[in-house]
Amino acid sequence: MSPRITLAVAGRVLVQLRRDPRTVVLLLVVPCLLLTLLWWMFEDSLGNPFGRFGPALLAVFPFIVMFLVTSVTTLRERSGGTLERLLAMPMGRLDFLVGYALAFGVVAAVQALLAVVVSVGFLDLDIAGSVLLLGLVAVADAVLGSALGLFVSAFARTEFQAVQFLPAVVFPQLLLCGLFVGRDALPDVLHAASDVLPLSYAVDAMTHLTRGTATSDVWLDLLVVAGFAVASLGLGAATLRRRTP
Repeated sequence: MSPRITLAVAGRVLVQLRRDPRTVVLLLVVPCLLLTLLWWMFEDSLGNPFGRFGPALLAVFPFIVMFLVTSVTTLRERSGGTLERLLAMPMGRLDFLVGYALAFGVVAAVQALLAVVVSVGFLDLDIAGSVLLLGLVAVADAVLGSALGLFVSAFARTEFQAVQFLPAVVFPQLLLCGLFVGRDALPDVLHAASDVLPLSYAVDAMTHLTRGTATSDVWLDLLVVAGFAVASLGLGAATLRRRTP
């Protein structure tokens, strides 16, 4: 893998995103709007439901949005023949994937920063831990979504099929991550399944930050999320095809 080539790929992706304002709005604005909508729904409810659900959704929304956009964008590169032309040059698969991950990682950082500023600064979300660590976890969650999107795009032939991976890959994690029912309250089989799903650790990290749990627990969850992201990139490099048959 060449750092120069990897950075060139990342720069190319960022230039493409800058020329696509609709995608930029989807990536940066929509998560903030969804969090605001949720806060508005629960504004007059007793027990501060937004305080319970808000931290978990700071992990969930970036993950879902980045997964969707990355999987569709990568498939478009392959089906349009762009990937085949790029790989015909002195560039490896890992250069391509890491370049994409870096580009979307930059976008993820901006997205997470906006979401955290809106949630903590305007929606009064209580955070017992470090706001900086909260932002770092949100960035890791978004990067994880990008890495998984890069991986699953190798198994889709059309953009519609790429979108179909959303309920297959993301929804089970959404149901078992502890957002609706605490993971400790799940049946044993489902609890064991949630232990091997990366979104569970992302939500756990956010929950620890709101409850003032030891910072070491947050860092442990963060390392697990990062490990899943790196593993997804490795698998993506092994399964990436030059073009769609």
